[in-house]
Amino acid sequence: GTIPAELGALSSLERLELNGNQLIGTIPAELGALSLLEALDLNRNNLSGSMPSDVCNLRTTNGGLLFSLAADCISEVACSCCTACF
Repeated sequence: GTIPAELGALSSLERLELNGNQLIGTIPAELGALSLLEALDLNRNNLSGSMPSDVCNLRTTNGGLLFSLAADCISEVACSCCTACF
């Protein structure tokens, strides 16, 4: 399956760990609305494209709460803001 854009409406979400779920498609920019997010783990999937800038901005806005951002950025997802690439 894909990552539902509706996850971006879960305003109190602090951790989103979707690693190893065989997800496909792109990472929705709506995840950038998760202003309380501290950890986002998307590695070990089949995602493609680039990490949305709205998600990368979570690393620096609101005091940079997003301290852990992991993806398959070595071969599948272009991500200049990831803290861990697999």
